[in-house]
Amino acid sequence: MRNYLRALGAVIWKDLAAEMRSRELLSAMLVFALLVLFIFNFALELNVKDRLSVTSGVLWVTFVFAGTIGLNRSLAIEKDRGCLDGLLLAPVDRTAIYFGKAVANFLFIMVVAAIVLPVYSILYNTNLFAQPGLLLVIVLGAEGYVAVGTLLAAMAVQTRTRDMLLPILLFPVVLPVLVAAVKASSGYLQGLPMAEIQPWINLLLVYDVVFTAISFMVFEYVVEE
Repeated sequence: MRNYLRALGAVIWKDLAAEMRSRELLSAMLVFALLVLFIFNFALELNVKDRLSVTSGVLWVTFVFAGTIGLNRSLAIEKDRGCLDGLLLAPVDRTAIYFGKAVANFLFIMVVAAIVLPVYSILYNTNLFAQPGLLLVIVLGAEGYVAVGTLLAAMAVQTRTRDMLLPILLFPVVLPVLVAAVKASSGYLQGLPMAEIQPWINLLLVYDVVFTAISFMVFEYVVEE
């Protein structure tokens, strides 16, 4: 177990250290996310009441598209530089590689969310920090998105059309997470009773557990192909 955790930590540290040196991945995700926010800000001229109804949708569209760029690039960089083959040849459990990549991708999305939320609050004059439950929804939604996305990115990176293939594979699979995240986020922002929000939170929890377990079990077979 100690060796497993050491390998897991090494993969996470490698990704974070590489990103700190190059700043290639986070910069692309942040620029894209901020561009999406600015486009929606000018495209949707809404009053204060209508802004609350579209906030959750705009936020999750931003997270999903920025996250897709991050997932694609995180594995593509490894493949192009030959690092992926080196990781697979390392004498460690390959699930440690999966969890290491997934945790790193999750942290990148959290950094994007930490910047997007205050920017959105300023642009749309909406206080997103008034409801702490929204942060819980973002964490649960991002976990499910990253769990599946890391697995599918490892599959798509082996193909020539990886930039187009990943969204085609990913979006249908994460649709339940997106629907649940949007509904739960909207419920918190509109102040709905917890009884109406709880089913969507439960769906997020079940999705996270089930698809993380599935990705854990099949990752080794995916990277062998």
